[in-house]
Amino acid sequence: MEDNGEEKLLAAVRHIAKTLGRTETMADDILQVFSAFDGRFSLDKISSDRPLPHRRPPADSPPDAAAVAGVRREADDHRPLSLERTVRTLDRQISRFVSSNSFIWSDAGDAAAFLEAVDDLLATIRELDSLAAPADKPLLDRADDLLQRCMLRLEEEFRAILDRSDGAGISTPPSHDSDSDGADVDDDRIPVAAPVDDYNLVIDALPPGSVADLHAIARRMVVAGFGSECAEAYGVSRRGFVDESVARLGLRPRPADEVQTTPWSGLEDEIARWVKAAKMAFLILVPSERRLCERVFASLPPFADLAFAATCRPAAASLLSFADAVAVGPREPERIFRLVDMYETLRDLLPELDHLLSEQYSATLRAEVASAHRALGAAIRGIFVELENLIRRDPAKAAVPGGGLHPITRYVMNYLRAACVSRRTLEEVMDEDAAGAGILPDHHPPSSSLALQVAWIMDVLQSNLEAKSKVYPEAPLSYIFLMNNGRYMTQKARGNELGALLGDDWIRRQIAMVRRWSNDYLRATWTKVVAVLRVDGVSAAAASSSAAAGKALRERLRVFNNYVEDIWRVQSGWVVADEQLQTDLRLAVATMVLPAYRNFIGRLRTTADAGKQADRHVKYSVEDVEARINQLFEGARRR
Repeated sequence: MEDNGEEKLLAAVRHIAKTLGRTETMADDILQVFSAFDGRFSLDKISSDRPLPHRRPPADSPPDAAAVAGVRREADDHRPLSLERTVRTLDRQISRFVSSNSFIWSDAGDAAAFLEAVDDLLATIRELDSLAAPADKPLLDRADDLLQRCMLRLEEEFRAILDRSDGAGISTPPSHDSDSDGADVDDDRIPVAAPVDDYNLVIDALPPGSVADLHAIARRMVVAGFGSECAEAYGVSRRGFVDESVARLGLRPRPADEVQTTPWSGLEDEIARWVKAAKMAFLILVPSERRLCERVFASLPPFADLAFAATCRPAAASLLSFADAVAVGPREPERIFRLVDMYETLRDLLPELDHLLSEQYSATLRAEVASAHRALGAAIRGIFVELENLIRRDPAKAAVPGGGLHPITRYVMNYLRAACVSRRTLEEVMDEDAAGAGILPDHHPPSSSLALQVAWIMDVLQSNLEAKSKVYPEAPLSYIFLMNNGRYMTQKARGNELGALLGDDWIRRQIAMVRRWSNDYLRATWTKVVAVLRVDGVSAAAASSSAAAGKALRERLRVFNNYVEDIWRVQSGWVVADEQLQTDLRLAVATMVLPAYRNFIGRLRTTADAGKQADRHVKYSVEDVEARINQLFEGARRR
C-alpha cells in the first residue's frame, strides 16, 4: 500500500509538471522545484518517461485527486523560484542569439529556436504579471529588459529580411511567341510595387518564405507591445523603394517656392510627368504595397494600415505637394489646360482610393488627395475670374487699323473654345463651387454654373469691345469694328462645346446684333449717298424750267461722284475679315445704291437740257459704281 501511495504521488507530480509547464524548459524547472522540496521526488524518478518497475499504477487508474491538490499547493508556494530559474534559462538562450553577429534568419533552425524562446519569455512575463506581488518586481523588470533586447534584435532581423528581399521588381510582359504556358507561376507570390515607367508591366513578388518570416516576427512584436515600432521599421525599409520608384518617373521632390518660381514652360513638361507618375503611384505602387502589408501584418489590422501609411505617405505627399504648389501659383489663363489634366487625374483616382485608404492611418492620405483635388478646382475657377479681369484691364486707347478683329477677341474666343473641350470637367469644377455656396447645379444651359460664367465673360468682352469702338473718329468704322468682332464671336461659338454652353438663344442674339450694326453702318455711310440720287425735287423744278432741272441733276451727280470717290478711297482700306460678312455687306450696299443710281441716270437722260449729251456728264456707269463697291473692305490687300 505504501508503494502504491508513492507511485500515485509521483504520477501527480508528473501531471502537474505537464499541466503547468507550457514548454519543455518550464516543465523541467517545475520538476526541479519538486526535487528540491522532497527527496522522494528525485529527478531520475519524476523526469523519466519510463514507468518505475513494480510501481506503475493501472492504466485506468487516475492520479489521486487529493494528492494532486496537495502537490499543486506546494508547487504554487515555489512558483516564484521556478519562474526565476525560467528567466535565467531564457536569458542564456536569448543572449546567445541577440549577441550573435550573424543573421539569425540565415538558418531556419536558429530562427525557430529564437522565436520559441521569445514565446517562452512572453508567457513567463504574463505569468509574472498575474502574480502581481511586490517581491516579484525585480524579476519582472529583468524579464522586461530581456524582452527589450529581443525586440531590438527582432527589429534588426525584420529590416534585414526586407533589405535582402529588395530584388523584387518589375518585368515587361512575355512575348506572345513565348513557349511558356504559365504552368510554373506560383499563385501564392505576393504582388509588390516596383519602379515603373509604363503600364505594360508584370509586378514581381517577395518570396513567400520572406513574407512568412516577416509575419512571424511582426506577430511577436505586436504581442509584446512593439507593433508600432515594427510598422515603422517596415515603413522605413519599404519607403526608399517607393520613393525611388516615383523618382524613376522623372520627378524629384521640390519645395513649393521653387515650383512657383519655375517658368511655366518648364512646369508644363513636369506636369505631364506628374500626371503619369500619379497614376502609376496610386494605381500600381500604392495598391501593391497595401496587399503586401496585409500579408505581412495578417490579422494585425491596425498595424498593417500603420505600416502601409508609413511606407507610402512620404512619396504620395511629395506628389500632392507639387499639385498644391501648382494650384496656388499665378492665375494665368494659359495654365488652365494643364491644371485640368491634374484635376482630372486626381478626380479619377479618388474612387479607386476610397476603399484603399479608408482605415485609421491611411484615411489621412485619402483626405490629402481630396484636398489637392479641391485646390486644383479652386485654381481653375480663379483662372476664369482672372480672364474676366484681363478683359476689363485691356486698354481701349489704341484702335485696330481698318476696324479689324481685335486681339482680345481672338484670344478670348480661342481660349474659351479650347478650354470648353473639357466642358464636363469644367462644369464639375464650377458646380463644386456652387454646391459650396448652397446652389444646386443645373446642367441645362444656360443655367449651369459654367454656362453662366462663360456667358458673363461674353458680356464683359462685348462691353469692352463697345468701349473700344468709341475710339474710332468715324461712326461707320466703329460699326465695322463691332461687326468684325461680333461675327468672329459667333463663328467661334458655333458647332462646338462653347456654343452648346452659350445656347442657341445667345447665338441668335449675337447674329441680330451683327445685323443691327450692319444697318447702322449703311445708314451712317450710304443714306446721304442715296439721298443725293432722289429726283423728287428735280421733277418739281423741271415743271418750271427744263434747264434748271438739268443743272440740278448735274450738280447732284457731281456730289454723288464725290461721295463715291471719298468712300471708295477710305473704306477700301477698311477690313471685313469674314468673307461671308464681306460679301453680304457689299451686297447690301449695292442693293441700296445701284437701283437709285440707275434710276437717276435714266432721269438725267430724259431732261431736254442734257438730252443726248447726258453721257458726257456721267463719270461712272452703274457697272463702275458696282465695281467700286466690290473693292470696299479689302484692307491691307487693297493698300
